[in-house]
Amino acid sequence: MKVDDLLLDRAKRMRREPTPGEAKLWRHLRDRQIANTKFTRQFVIGAYIADFAARDAKLIIEVDGDTHVDQARDESRTDWLQRQGYRVIRFSNADIMSGMDGVWCVISAALSAEHAQ
Repeated sequence: MKVDDLLLDRAKRMRREPTPGEAKLWRHLRDRQIANTKFTRQFVIGAYIADFAARDAKLIIEVDGDTHVDQARDESRTDWLQRQGYRVIRFSNADIMSGMDGVWCVISAALSAEHAQ
């Protein structure tokens, strides 16, 4: 198996077994519920798998788990994604599980900023 196939298989597995935060956020992003924007789950881009991507809006949303601690890797990944033209916003599981209204507002603002450009 080449790297792309391994990433695709991993992305499929991640779609079948989302974290609670990812599952909750997906219920709010799917079916163009926010700003009529299509989101994709576990989107393979380069050597990475983005949790959620609005490809037309060039927006990636990452959900950081409770044990997520590799900030240097996150920064490197974000830098690479930004060089590809994407904006990246991050939320913790806690943000999603206890503050979905705030998460929704941040995503809406990011999409509004994209449409204003």
